Amino acid sequence: MATTAEEQAAPWLGGRSFASWQQEFDRGGYLIFERALPQDRVAEIRAALAPHLARDLKGRNDFEGVKTNRVYALLAKSPVFAELVAHPLAMAFVDAELGESCLLSALLAINLQPGETVQPWHFDDSGAKIPRPRPPLGVSTFWAIDDTTELNGATEIIPTSHLWDSDIIAGAVKPTDFRNRGAKCETGDRADAIKMTMPSGSLAITKGALWHRGGANRSDHPRLIITSQYCVGWVRQLENMCLAVPPEIADKLPERVRELIGYSIHPPFMGHVDGVHPKRLLRTIQATTSSTSGVESASKMKRLTRIP
Repeated sequence: MATTAEEQAAPWLGGRSFASWQQEFDRGGYLIFERALPQDRVAEIRAALAPHLARDLKGRNDFEGVKTNRVYALLAKSPVFAELVAHPLAMAFVDAELGESCLLSALLAINLQPGETVQPWHFDDSGAKIPRPRPPLGVSTFWAIDDTTELNGATEIIPTSHLWDSDIIAGAVKPTDFRNRGAKCETGDRADAIKMTMPSGSLAITKGALWHRGGANRSDHPRLIITSQYCVGWVRQLENMCLAVPPEIADKLPERVRELIGYSIHPPFMGHVDGVHPKRLLRTIQATTSSTSGVESASKMKRLTRIP
């Protein structure tokens, strides 16, 4: 008998009902679940990231962080990241908030080096220019690979700010933050902000409309997290997942992860490819790579059932 997403999330809910966690999420705009990942899985994630972090590529601007390593397109780099994307605990809240036709908008590792300064305040679903207050159009998750602490740059959030209107706060992100490198900027420190400190393996979940920022790393060690961000099925993804993840890799991903990167349909037919469901097209692409006849491939395409 199939289990619901809520039932699958139960091992991490601490004996509380899913509904009570949802109510807390609706009130504050964030949740923290400590040690949701076992340390052997954290070690696998570290190992998968190690060769990419070793390149020591720094952010291109003040928003990315000039003393921060960012590793994008993680699903194309190791299958270990697919588990984070479709983790039952995260997906229970993502699906409940955004609907099952939601998409993975971004998936990246963020490694704050010592000396990194605070990021500008922002909210992750700001790309949809719809006046606030409004329902969130996204959900963000933050997986602590390292402990996140007061000193090493734990993500700072403003609880309940997902309910605010469209007023811009002091220290909010500006267009110049995507062009400048190392510019002196307003810190925007706030008495109502908190730092999401949590031990390695923990998961924080925030609503896409919640104001937050990466903290300053005043420690002597890097701070590594992975963030997977989701959006409703009709909003454009931050990262073009169907190009970031080649078809031969997408074909090997779990079905739910394939749906999240874009091999899915938002009702009634948003996301089709030439009238064909994208998962059918993926199968055809894979058949094409193993076929020596272009004519045969074209014939297979014609035989595909179109979306009504």
